[in-house]
Amino acid sequence: MNKEYARRVQTCPRLNLGCGRFPDPNWINVDVVPLPGVDLVLDLNTLGEENLPLPDDCIEAFRMSHVIEHIQNILPMMQELHRVAKPGAVLSVRCPHGASDDAWEDPSHVRPIYPQSFGYFSQPYYWRADYGYRGDWLTHEIRLLVSANACLGLYDTELFRRISRERNWILEMLVTLVAIKPIRECRKHLQAPPKIVLERV
Repeated sequence: MNKEYARRVQTCPRLNLGCGRFPDPNWINVDVVPLPGVDLVLDLNTLGEENLPLPDDCIEAFRMSHVIEHIQNILPMMQELHRVAKPGAVLSVRCPHGASDDAWEDPSHVRPIYPQSFGYFSQPYYWRADYGYRGDWLTHEIRLLVSANACLGLYDTELFRRISRERNWILEMLVTLVAIKPIRECRKHLQAPPKIVLERV
């Protein structure tokens, strides 16, 4: 790591992953395409085969806005992000809900993501099988954005019922994960259900 890059990591220990055309000057911007404002050109799908050019425990925040659904090798990526995360680092994810047209229409999307998908980025979910994944992210909160007009007059209980059975209720998911270090044991009783919040927009 060159001196300038090392200084930037120390003064700005936040990664904006898959920033695309929206780099943030207050973050280290990472993208697969060398667009203006991108600080580090990197294919997130290669993480696991190669490492981020960062030391362990150096990043305090991560942001992924409509990126995770494009990642083929998702567990190696999440493990590598966990490696560079400080204990308690926050990862903020925005993505389409798996039961929406947005999750499936874009041909560059490789997987649907559901609220329960995020549990598999933690260790306790692997009490049944070991896939070699060694990251541990606690899903702190999942915020489901729904159209206020579409759900007018529906109480949360009825809206949750419809969300679980029907498509296209959720406009977007906003998810907050926290890096747990050291990683927890692979024990079922350690699985923690996330807080799920409905937000009418």
